[in-house]
Amino acid sequence: MVRGRPSMQELIRQRRRQGFVGRGAERAAFRENLDLPPEDERHRFLFHVHGNAGVGKTFLVRELEQLARERGALTAYVDEGVGSVPEAMTAISECFARQGHRFKDLDRLLVTHRERRHEAEAAALETPEPPVAPPSPASLAAARASLVGLGLLPGVGAFAGALDPSQLALGADWLRAGIGARLRSQEDVRLLRSPERVLTPVLLDELTSAADGVPWLVLLFDTYERTGPFLDGWLHEVMTTDRHGALPANVVVVTAGQRPLATARWGGFADFVADVPLAPFTEAEARALLADRGVVAEPVVEEVLRLTGGLPVLVSTLAAGRPTGPGDVGDPSATAVERFLRWEQDPVRRAAALACALPRRLDADVFRAAAHCPEDEADALFGWLRGLPFVSDRGDRVQYHDVVRAPMLRLQRLRSPRGWARGHARLAETFGRWRAEAEAEGGGTEDLWADEGRRELRLAETYHLLCANARTALPAALREFVDACDGGDVAAGRWVRVLAEAGEDADAEPVRSWGRALSEAFADGGVAAALGVLLDRGGLDGPGQALARVVRGGALRHDGAYEEALAEYDRALAPGPGPVRAHRGRALAHSGLRDYENAVADLDRAAALDPDDAGTLSLRGEYHRVLGQDAEAIGDLDRAIALDPADHFAWASRGAARQRLGQLAGALTDLNRALELKPDYPWALGRRARVWRGLGEPARQLADLDLGLRLLPDWGWGLCERGDALRSAGRPEEALADYDRAIGIDGAYASAYASRGVCHGDLGRPAEALADLDRAVALLPEYPWALRHRAELRLGLGDPAGALSDADRAKALRPDEAPVLLCRARALVALGRLDEARADLERALAPRSGERPDGRALDDLSRVLDALLRAPGADLDRLAPLAERVTEARAEPDAAPSVPRPG
Repeated sequence: MVRGRPSMQELIRQRRRQGFVGRGAERAAFRENLDLPPEDERHRFLFHVHGNAGVGKTFLVRELEQLARERGALTAYVDEGVGSVPEAMTAISECFARQGHRFKDLDRLLVTHRERRHEAEAAALETPEPPVAPPSPASLAAARASLVGLGLLPGVGAFAGALDPSQLALGADWLRAGIGARLRSQEDVRLLRSPERVLTPVLLDELTSAADGVPWLVLLFDTYERTGPFLDGWLHEVMTTDRHGALPANVVVVTAGQRPLATARWGGFADFVADVPLAPFTEAEARALLADRGVVAEPVVEEVLRLTGGLPVLVSTLAAGRPTGPGDVGDPSATAVERFLRWEQDPVRRAAALACALPRRLDADVFRAAAHCPEDEADALFGWLRGLPFVSDRGDRVQYHDVVRAPMLRLQRLRSPRGWARGHARLAETFGRWRAEAEAEGGGTEDLWADEGRRELRLAETYHLLCANARTALPAALREFVDACDGGDVAAGRWVRVLAEAGEDADAEPVRSWGRALSEAFADGGVAAALGVLLDRGGLDGPGQALARVVRGGALRHDGAYEEALAEYDRALAPGPGPVRAHRGRALAHSGLRDYENAVADLDRAAALDPDDAGTLSLRGEYHRVLGQDAEAIGDLDRAIALDPADHFAWASRGAARQRLGQLAGALTDLNRALELKPDYPWALGRRARVWRGLGEPARQLADLDLGLRLLPDWGWGLCERGDALRSAGRPEEALADYDRAIGIDGAYASAYASRGVCHGDLGRPAEALADLDRAVALLPEYPWALRHRAELRLGLGDPAGALSDADRAKALRPDEAPVLLCRARALVALGRLDEARADLERALAPRSGERPDGRALDDLSRVLDALLRAPGADLDRLAPLAERVTEARAEPDAAPSVPRPG
């Protein structure tokens, strides 16, 4: 709907702009830049404004925005009201929407991101499927980096806390698949794990569409000292690489902060960056502003110059009162605050301006609570307040400039300590009441840290409680800091900021000391370091310490510090049995160290405390499966599914256990159910592919693996599985390509080297085969599948002694596996040790030996038997039963496929 009249905000901006004085050179440079086509080498794509607080950066940025709009540009303004890259994109989209250009696709994804983030933070813990080999340093580093990226995403810290660190220990490819186990699609996983990678290409497409109809798009990022830590790397990547797509050439970016751009990041791009340092006004600029406001009397001008030092915000504030005589400014004992408000004679307005310095940010509701004015005067007073020079817009709120707010706070605190405390207590009570109302509407406090609105109300309430009475409020604030850490990095960072700001504003040394210590620790080492300081300094009672140790243990797990995490969980559990989450977290730390026996013991204790916790049972079932304890795994997974029939992870894990037991029909049913619940589930697809192989359905096997790899292109385990399927289908060159890709993803992936070695052997390339198998065994010395295949290769190369050495090692690891026993028997025959060969042959044919031999193994059976029958002095009567069993094995239809790589 077209509005007939301008809004209050538009009128205020117009009036301010009419009085804009100074910064002529900076404004001219920006205007001239818009006169140059993007192709001109003199054109600059980025303007960085920087200078101290109060120097007028925001005023200049807003002026540059208006200059751009005069040239027909679409503009977007972003400041510290955002806390992440997705929030910045939301602000950009909203700005363009107000100018008639909606970013529908981006808005839809942003809504999905917020919804999935909240869903993920509430999801139960689970463990994804580990690959065959323990992690290499490369895959572990990649996985850690992925979790660090996740933890840095606002609102996703709590979700990162729910991820299974065994993902890290078992390979970077399974980290991505594991996150997806609780989400609706692989796109959702990517949207949470790396929102910038999903959202940025869409933003660039939206900007490209908008850019077609206007001469310029101008993106302005203010208060960059606050937003730069999370925006700067992203902005640099968007502007200097094509990783996310193309940025339209007619985009101009303006950033404004207290510090220059980081040389390490931007130093090589000086040819497209305009550096705009801002110093305080020169005397000529300050005099021009004062003259524009009618302040020309020399004694008055000199006093203003002395008091302000040319700081634009102060010059503008004092000029707004239009003092006319020396007496108005000549009192040397007047404080800076009195100077700001001296020329405002209305006591109601003066009182409102002072009272409204107490909140950190204001909207109309907060103004009413702070100003305590008659209701019928509130709108007019708030409109007046918003027009003050030191009050600026911050999204849907306004905020005092720090240079002005700080002395106002000091004045009130020193002039009337009781009044100071009463004012903050009243605001704390107001924010607390609003928070309680929001919790009642939202169903309680469980997802407080996932709900930005309620979180901000709690932060404001705590700030005012600390300012009203630091001594009584500090213990509770420190205890709630633990909850904030449990809610993720963003919540923890904002809580640290509240402590630091309250300590400074209230001049409360204990709060200031805690704020400083926690801020430094958080900046250096995140949640784990900050909680370490809190625990070391004794800021918590007994229950608070226990929870802090559990939360810190989780943070250490996700940093890959499993030993430290275990120590923290041990301390949390020392006083007593502790909460279920402590035992489960301890289990996850043990799994990160591949100590699944102790992980199961931890889950036993968790299950004793809460026998009907489906998440604990499904996790324990999976660990039993990893340990090869399939019966125990199925027992736990049966119970988990009975308790939570919608748990796709439990269905998939039970299907994998049944597949290994040869219960192919049951495995297929379970995996089909898992995929009904979650169609985009790569691990379940990979497991079902193994079932199809067992059922003699190679086309379906490949179809599932193809789909899994479309969902997760960098899935190393899936690439190895498909390589094996292609090799079995007689397509070795395609198989090699998959193995090569898997090794390219993780250069220390033992399983990929082993499979590639076997494929080279099939192609008649023994040297390459031996090199790959040597590499696999070097990476994972206790790898029976690779040892057995290297033994077979050595037999073919005429090295039976080397083959027996490998076969002995494989047999020690898998004493009842038929292919290992047959390979060893062949080596023994070649070395003339026939009695030992006969013993291995008998054992290979025993019912307990697992899968029935495949075609190659049947050939091995026949070769070993023939050698034994032809040997001098052979005991034919003793060998006759073996011969009959070999004949029976060869006559059986549907011989089982070869033993696959484990995993």
